[in-house]
Amino acid sequence: MKNLFQKGLLLIIFCQFLLPANAQQILTLEKALDIASANSPSILTSLLNLERSKQSLAAQNAALKSNFSLGLTPLSYDQTRSFDAYTSNWFTSKSTQSFGTFTVSQPFLPTDGTISLVNRFGWQNKYSSSNDRENKAFSNNLSLSIAQPLFTYNRTKLSLKELQLNLENAQLNYAMQKLNNEKQVTQFFYDVYLAQMSLNISREEFANTQKSYEITQNKVTAGIAAKEELYQAELNFATSKSSVQNAQVTLDNLKDQFKQYIGMDIMEEITVMTDVTLNPVVVDVKKAIESGLNSRMELRQREIDIETSQFSLIRTKSLNEFRGDVNLSLGISGDNEYLTDVYKTPTNSPRVSVSFNLPLYDWGEKKARIKAQEAVIQTQELNQSEQKKQITLDIRRVYRSLQNLINQIDIAAQNEKNAQLTYEINLERYANGDLTSMDMNLFQNQLSQKKMSYANSLIDYKIELLNLKIQSLYDFEKNEPIVPENIIQKKK
Repeated sequence: MKNLFQKGLLLIIFCQFLLPANAQQILTLEKALDIASANSPSILTSLLNLERSKQSLAAQNAALKSNFSLGLTPLSYDQTRSFDAYTSNWFTSKSTQSFGTFTVSQPFLPTDGTISLVNRFGWQNKYSSSNDRENKAFSNNLSLSIAQPLFTYNRTKLSLKELQLNLENAQLNYAMQKLNNEKQVTQFFYDVYLAQMSLNISREEFANTQKSYEITQNKVTAGIAAKEELYQAELNFATSKSSVQNAQVTLDNLKDQFKQYIGMDIMEEITVMTDVTLNPVVVDVKKAIESGLNSRMELRQREIDIETSQFSLIRTKSLNEFRGDVNLSLGISGDNEYLTDVYKTPTNSPRVSVSFNLPLYDWGEKKARIKAQEAVIQTQELNQSEQKKQITLDIRRVYRSLQNLINQIDIAAQNEKNAQLTYEINLERYANGDLTSMDMNLFQNQLSQKKMSYANSLIDYKIELLNLKIQSLYDFEKNEPIVPENIIQKKK
């Protein structure tokens, strides 16, 4: 049987050489996976999402560093008309200013406070008609302030932790997408491979039918067979020719879908090549389950969901919370008509403020929202538990399927062998006039079906073996784990 498939592969190669040399690109499964990893739209989308999460975290980390800003107002002019109640007179005031403000703001992550250094320097010219006086002076105000929230959660830390979890989740999604991409590419690849085999089998069937048609035609011409036999032979010939055309259309459609998925040019001609001979792999189901439960990325994602829900619970508990705010500021200011004498008579300007928010009664809103969020957390924990059960069930199911497929492959191989022998025996009987064209066509169809059944069973085994690899994150062919790096780093 192995020799038979080797002949089949050689036939595929031979068929490709009949086409223009520059019109075909031969793809192996490994090459298709490489193309998909670089060009697949699903992979690129996942990679862009990962990049977005990385940049969001980088932006948050940058926001924790000192922020420098400079505000400039080169010119400000204002003229107003006001009424002085004390003197019962209207007066006009004019103001011309030019100033700038330099600010250094430093968030303090451990306490969620903010330390700011602010310096405002300017020049002003003010005139009031009420006393007919004009004032021109330089001014400078330097202050150091601290703003600190009290009796509440650290919002900056929480936001930073959320972004870190979002990045980890994006890394997990990217790794999972790569594994899913491998499965999808493999499935598409083998679909194209089967379509190629189906086309080759249809061509073989057509050649055999053509041979049978010629035999029948010779019999009718010699007068040893009825014309009805020729009519049936012509119908079989036309049907077989149509089967070749249908197989070609199916192959072309599958190729287009395959090229679209892996990100190739739709107009580029391809053919696939692989070895599907059976190489049974010894699988330890207990080891597979243990590897899956320890390594599956979905379990870590469920943990992230629980942590994120805990953050939402913290925010919910802060509704109508008892909260305080402390603001401290120490500053020095001065003004003078001469720049060098701005601080000749400085003025200290300390400021202190303490404020509290005291919730009184919210009609049970906070309590209800907390219970709702706690229900969400319990749901996430239940999902995690069910995910572990599902992983175990899926691995056990794939393991049983692999064992069953080995038996099915042996049966399919024997059926193909028997069908081939039956066809050869009956072909001789047909040549001797012991069978009709209709009977011969049935044996031909049976042979084609058994060939495809055998090929399908081999490919089903390959697909299930890959499925086990994805389910357990362990490669039993190479006898090594395939845990992504981000999972290993997380465990460390």
